[in-house]
Amino acid sequence: MKNQLANSISDYTRRNFIKAGGTLVAGLAAGNAVAATRTETLAINGGPKAVTFPAASVVALTRWPRYGEPEKKRLHELIDNNRFYDELPRFEKEWKDYTGAPFVKAHMNGSSALTSMYFALDLPPGSEVMVPSYTFVTACLALRFSNLVPVFIDIDPKTACFSLEDAKRKLTPRTKAVVAMHSWGLPCEMDRIWEWCREKGLIPLEDAAHAHGASMQGRKVGTWGEMAILSFQASKVMPAIEGGMGMYRSRSYYERAAAFGHYEDPVKFAADSPVRAYEGTGFGQKYRMHPFAAALARQQLAGLDERNALVARNVRALNDRLLQLPGISEPRCRPDQQRAYYNGNLLFVDWARWECSRDTLLKALKAEGVRATFWDYPEQHKLKIYSEAKWWHHPPAIPASMPGNAHVNANHIFLPVFYGEAPPLLDQYAKAFEKVWSHRAQLAQA
Repeated sequence: MKNQLANSISDYTRRNFIKAGGTLVAGLAAGNAVAATRTETLAINGGPKAVTFPAASVVALTRWPRYGEPEKKRLHELIDNNRFYDELPRFEKEWKDYTGAPFVKAHMNGSSALTSMYFALDLPPGSEVMVPSYTFVTACLALRFSNLVPVFIDIDPKTACFSLEDAKRKLTPRTKAVVAMHSWGLPCEMDRIWEWCREKGLIPLEDAAHAHGASMQGRKVGTWGEMAILSFQASKVMPAIEGGMGMYRSRSYYERAAAFGHYEDPVKFAADSPVRAYEGTGFGQKYRMHPFAAALARQQLAGLDERNALVARNVRALNDRLLQLPGISEPRCRPDQQRAYYNGNLLFVDWARWECSRDTLLKALKAEGVRATFWDYPEQHKLKIYSEAKWWHHPPAIPASMPGNAHVNANHIFLPVFYGEAPPLLDQYAKAFEKVWSHRAQLAQA
């Protein structure tokens, strides 16, 4: 598949790059590029599409997850040798070496890693844990199994990540821990969050399910908090179909989290471990990662940094041109942060400057051949289960509004990320945006 993709792109490049304009390499200023599209007719009105790159090659460039011969070979080896469970400690060691985390534990998915993390906190019933409302359900809902209370925190509208300012407003004497989610692969400002937690005596935790390989100040996400989790579900940056990982700064958190879902672990702990006494039972759950998932994850880890770097180069090549159009921005990423890209390339759009609605813009872009979408993250605090006291030992407070959540949900689009070199395609995507921008007045009248 890799060779076929390379050959397809190479053939297309030789035949069509000059015809396509070569503007990506030429580096035209935004004004000139937009001016060049003013005489063209929008595809939605019957004009030619801006994106003529072969559809089959676009599918190949955006296909996810991506498995190849290394994954097939390793799975076949496991089937042949019957040494399935050796794969788990191997993966844990490789993840520990990659991240520098003192302790790690593989779990069957990110949700079981979260549930184990909350159990490991060992906090008094009714303790509050700050969590973003803009997140996956387990990050909030699993707290109830440890008699903990979610405090819903807004997101920063410029990053879609945890809002420290909102957290400061909602701090109470019952607040004990903070969960920062690295949304769409962008690291939270963990230096600021960590410092505030230290000042207030709170436990910093990380939800890094979107952010495999991302880092800040040279430290991998997942190593800033006292504990962290990742997911290896099929859509994630490092997909293993299903799977999860817990990361722990201290032996006590590690042993308690591991024993919650791994009954076979207490006997492995030192004699002075308070968890050692639970040999044979653990704490009642079975969260072992499937060995085949560990095998897939190991192969994906081997190429993670290279793949992340390629995706980031493609995003920069496209976004640096799109950002010159008024009304388009991207999540703020600090110079000391290295992000990953989960789910797609998230862009913020100022609809007033584009003089049209999101639906209208998406229709125009799709007509030009651009694969543009949106997905409004469900806001947890609005969901039924949080408002019914019967599900909670200590019911959570439901905030009246989350302006950051609402802003990001209403003012974004996603573009695909590309897992191969394709300058002509990126050029055509940029030209499609420039073409639509130059005709925005027509869209406003439609």
